[in-house]
Amino acid sequence: MASGASSSPPLAVAAAVLLALCLCGPRVGVDARPPPPLHGVRPLAFDEGYAQIFGSGNLALLRDGRRVRLALDESTGAGFASQDLFLHGFFSAAIKLPADYAAGVVVAFYLSNGDVYEKTHDELDFEFLGNVRGREWRVQTNVYGNGSTHAGREERYDLPFDPTDDFHHYSILWTSRRIVFYVDETPIREVVRTASMGAAFPSKPMSLYATIWDGSSWATLGGRYPANYKYAPFVAEFADLLIRGCAVDPAGDHSTTSACEERTSLESLAMPAEQRAAMAAFRRAHTSYSYCHDRRRYPVALSECGGGDGAGRLHGRLFGPDGMRQRRRHRGGRRGAGAQDDAM
Repeated sequence: MASGASSSPPLAVAAAVLLALCLCGPRVGVDARPPPPLHGVRPLAFDEGYAQIFGSGNLALLRDGRRVRLALDESTGAGFASQDLFLHGFFSAAIKLPADYAAGVVVAFYLSNGDVYEKTHDELDFEFLGNVRGREWRVQTNVYGNGSTHAGREERYDLPFDPTDDFHHYSILWTSRRIVFYVDETPIREVVRTASMGAAFPSKPMSLYATIWDGSSWATLGGRYPANYKYAPFVAEFADLLIRGCAVDPAGDHSTTSACEERTSLESLAMPAEQRAAMAAFRRAHTSYSYCHDRRRYPVALSECGGGDGAGRLHGRLFGPDGMRQRRRHRGGRRGAGAQDDAM
């Protein structure tokens, strides 16, 4: 992924936005709500906390800089990054994905420090993988720590709404103990730090990024369908850019970040007990690929796959040996019982 960010004074966490808490699944359009940890945090205008990193004229600011439009055409994609680096925080954006034919297109909302730690970088990803007309976008989360790109921790989901129709919130909570991914107000994945994960748990300051780019070689059914620029430009929009975090100097002393994390109450935001049922229901219904069940890639599952309290764990019978969800069709369907989704 493209990277690059400059250092600037810490971002101010500002005044009140009262948001209701809903424990149902993600909701569509204007009813889609950001998760509760963003209570009391106002969205930042682009020039208050972000900078363009590539794309020349393919980045446009709308609504006084409170909405960002990124476009991909034959010449380039586009992207922006936070001006600060953060060691832990809550990061969120309302995103509307390109409509119509979007095979080969990748929209990403993620944290990374690849520009600072080239060989030992950390990364937390939302990746939105475009598809051919008539087939839904696929949403993928991933976790890398200390350059552990050889051991991707991908999960992929089918969303219960059309992400091209309207804006939906996608959020990442990152603390010293856990990582939680949210779609609208629903947590969809939790990664709890364990001793066995070691440095594979992201632990160095990261910048926040948003990009659109050409992933023709892999993004749609393993590269079977490349980007078709007859349908360009492909346009993604970002709004409600929210950060509640601990800005740091990557070369400085990070001993004060624990105090920042405590002051911003990040760990207390992780996940109320009552939200675990909503997460478990989402995961059972919508997870389409799980690295923990990919026995071809990992004959011995990674250490964290057997841990946790079980709230977010998925039964192995749901998945084939390649980690893809096994779909069952009623009699007369085109795929028989046990047929699997298309490969990654």
